[in-house]
Amino acid sequence: MNMQKPTLSFWQIWNMCFGFFGIQFGFALQNSNVSRIFQTLGADYSSMTILWVAAPLTGLFVQPIIGYMSDRTWGKLGRRRPYFLYGAILASLSLFIMPHSPALWIAAGMLWVMDASINVSMEPFRAFVGDMLPRKQRGMGYAMQSFFIGVASVVASALPWMMTNWFDISNTAEAGVIPDSVRFSFYAGGALFLLAVLWTVYSTKEYSPEELAAFEKAENALSPQEEYQPSRSAKQFFQGGIIWGLTGVVATVLVALNIEQLDKNLMLLTCGLLVFGLFQLIAGLLEKKGNNSNGFSQVMVDLFNMPTTMKKLAAVQFFSWFPFFAWWSSATPAITSFHYGTSDVTSAAFNEGADWVGILMAAYNVSAVFAALTIPVVVRLFNLKTAHMINLFLGGIGFISFVLIKDPTYLIAPMIGVGFAWASILSLPYALLSNALPAKKMGLFMGIFNFFIVLPQILAASILGFLVSKFFAGETIYALVIGGVSMLIAGVLTLRVAEPEQEIQQPKKAEALTSH
Repeated sequence: MNMQKPTLSFWQIWNMCFGFFGIQFGFALQNSNVSRIFQTLGADYSSMTILWVAAPLTGLFVQPIIGYMSDRTWGKLGRRRPYFLYGAILASLSLFIMPHSPALWIAAGMLWVMDASINVSMEPFRAFVGDMLPRKQRGMGYAMQSFFIGVASVVASALPWMMTNWFDISNTAEAGVIPDSVRFSFYAGGALFLLAVLWTVYSTKEYSPEELAAFEKAENALSPQEEYQPSRSAKQFFQGGIIWGLTGVVATVLVALNIEQLDKNLMLLTCGLLVFGLFQLIAGLLEKKGNNSNGFSQVMVDLFNMPTTMKKLAAVQFFSWFPFFAWWSSATPAITSFHYGTSDVTSAAFNEGADWVGILMAAYNVSAVFAALTIPVVVRLFNLKTAHMINLFLGGIGFISFVLIKDPTYLIAPMIGVGFAWASILSLPYALLSNALPAKKMGLFMGIFNFFIVLPQILAASILGFLVSKFFAGETIYALVIGGVSMLIAGVLTLRVAEPEQEIQQPKKAEALTSH
């Protein structure tokens, strides 16, 4: 009996990835408008990055938990689909509530809830591609997700502008009130998020645990994976915990004693070092007692025992995602102040600039849609890692050019390069990674891989305000330049990553996977 994983048709892959359209619609609304909402409710730039840290922090904790749980879930809806659905319901409700926040602290709290809910839906989708597709089709699966991400982001990012210019809905409001154009955009996003995820839940049937085990055995026979034997002693955890913990304590004290000269957001970084040390000490105690079969211990052990390919990709991801946090958190204050000459949130110029930021968000996602279609061609001409390096270089140059372009109209041009980088970041690392992971831990490792998406964002939230104020006289536009340099570094680090082995046999065609 041939137990190779079947090849899926184009429309089967379309259906299984369509839920990502809704997820990214909500995510893009958040990225394009939350800084605007925060500024409207009274936040300044020095507090903006710390408010934005809700997004990466929720991802840091939620994604590995959901990955661990979904690896062990099997019920009426399957393995990953329950998390798609329940996360979508919570995220949709959050999108409806967010634009009615009466105060900054409520908006900040809603961002935590919204981002946690989006992460519950998003994380299993990455593992879903690894579950459902044979190795030779995973690149296409992640490219399809990038396509939906791009299309959703184009519409969602431009939606407030469209509400104003197409439907004559006001994009200004009195001080402390969210404009109607933003509120109606969030209503549309909440509905589309839920409907798109429901389509994937309804249209795609998951393989059973027994089928997945058989598929993994057949795939490994064709292309053996790197041997994976995770272990970390209690002594190693204790040593690491003491080093990281003491470093965190000393750094926190130094920042606290010099808080007048330093940015308060640096406390986020120093406390993070302390927390990581404490986590290692806890893992060491659990290991010493032999109580290491729980989810926390497994995450900690696997974090220190990542496959070699994953370790190298983690460094690439780290420097790739730092720029996008800088963009999401700083684009509105940077462009409105540098290109429109105002920080007055009640002025027409500020709101015109904020709307233009939405158009720029849409522009790089239009570019990402095109990139998602062309990346497979570039991969065939070169290989996965070379294609990724080229795209990261385009993105880095795009971000750096923001400080060189004075007319905001021409900012569309660098968004093309940023869009290619965005599409590549959302697809090629996962195509490289999925072939290096054990199938039974696909969800957990995808959750751990997310650490290297959220950690650079936490770092950016910690240091961007300090760097901009101390070295660039408070000119927010230089946050984007710093991001561009980081992306160029990511491109160079891509050269360290090995290409995956290709399958040597063609699996059979799938017959009826997309019906219940």
